[in-house]
Amino acid sequence: MTDRNLIEGEAGKNARQPATSDPLALSRRSLLQMAGAAATFAAIPNHADAQPSNAAADAAKPEGSPLRLVVNREHVELAVDPRQSLLDVLREKIDLTGTKKGCNQGACGACTILVDGRRIVSCLTLAAMYQGAEITTIEGLSANGELHALQEAFIEHEGFQCGYCTPGQIMSGVGCISEGHAGSTEEIRFWMSGNICRCGAYPGIVEAVADAAKRV
Repeated sequence: MTDRNLIEGEAGKNARQPATSDPLALSRRSLLQMAGAAATFAAIPNHADAQPSNAAADAAKPEGSPLRLVVNREHVELAVDPRQSLLDVLREKIDLTGTKKGCNQGACGACTILVDGRRIVSCLTLAAMYQGAEITTIEGLSANGELHALQEAFIEHEGFQCGYCTPGQIMSGVGCISEGHAGSTEEIRFWMSGNICRCGAYPGIVEAVADAAKRV
């Protein structure tokens, strides 16, 4: 084999061969090229099928549902994703960030608020379920510029350290008192057990709830 054949290979040798006079005759290379082109074309998806219509895309998106609430004594109207938790609506749409997002699984109590006077963990609650509800967060607990009795007791008894759990602790404590579960330290510990303090400020918290129960 000459150097020319080494460089050009089979393609160079075929290129120097005279073309056949039969128009229907196909070389092996031409047949493979045609087959490859057909396979490539078949693999390209139809543009209309690959791109959903705007109407279909819009239908796939969750629509905002109108929601009316009374939050900290103020009427609020907004549109929410039906999948949004009450916690996320309070923090992201109404900008009430005092309610904290802790575990986001209902286990730590950091997101505790009052709904129609009853304490709940807002991270496990869909906002759309509370149409017309009256909600109280830590921002709305004080009135006329004065702290709630439990807020004052937390300061006096140093019921917090880092403070992250404090809003949920206070809101849960208010619910605990209104439910009539603050008759003794043992009772307070039991009914406040859903609120976790990672700093371990439980003695001050219990004392604050017991003290506030006598004032309200």
